[in-house]
Amino acid sequence: MTSLLEVSGVSKTFDGFRAINDLSIQISEPELRAIIGPNGAGKTTFMDIVTGKTKPDTGRVLWGARNESLLGLSEAAIANKGIGRKFQKPTVFEDQTVWANLNMALRNKRGPFAVLFHRKTGEDEARISQIASEIGLTDQLSRMSGELSHGQKQWLEIGMLLAQDPRLLLVDEPAAGMTAEEREKTTDILRHAALTRAVVVVEHDMEFVRRLNCKVTVLHEGHVLAEGTLDHVTADSTVIDVYLGRADA
Repeated sequence: MTSLLEVSGVSKTFDGFRAINDLSIQISEPELRAIIGPNGAGKTTFMDIVTGKTKPDTGRVLWGARNESLLGLSEAAIANKGIGRKFQKPTVFEDQTVWANLNMALRNKRGPFAVLFHRKTGEDEARISQIASEIGLTDQLSRMSGELSHGQKQWLEIGMLLAQDPRLLLVDEPAAGMTAEEREKTTDILRHAALTRAVVVVEHDMEFVRRLNCKVTVLHEGHVLAEGTLDHVTADSTVIDVYLGRADA
């Protein structure tokens, strides 16, 4: 595995509250990583900084083999570098079919006129079929997306991000609101996606994280508290004290 993303010495303060405090995290390619921690630990701010939504006060965010700085780039420019983000609430085009959603998301080099006159190709069809199979929606391609279950909408949005062929996929609490069967399927989707890219999952559901079977980073007060396997970090007395032992965890 090679280093893809390096967050080094990053800090961010909002109105006197230090959301990120000298945070350093390195993500490889390919890799599946879970990030856990109590509310206010800095998980969302970390993703905001990586995607350009929030600018840090100090530190570096480096990308790719050339260690290119992402700081100062727009959200769109960072997305074009190959960083995709999925928020907790699924956002799909509900009045369009599953097929149409995936087709719109395909990463094609099209100018404004090319988009207007684009015709589907065999390559597009094959790619859509492949993604639909990966996310378990092959038999739902002709269905309106608004008719899908919550879990299926989550899978469709993951598929739409995969259609853009990101090198890094940031996924925020994908298990929220899912049935046990849907959570199981979601871990399979994410584990498969991480075979060829970096996938970072922010999650509270410990059983979901256990099924991911990956390296876990625990954040607390904006910095890394512990890192390793789930068994390793959950046995850490400090992690138990500040996160696992909390009533609101």
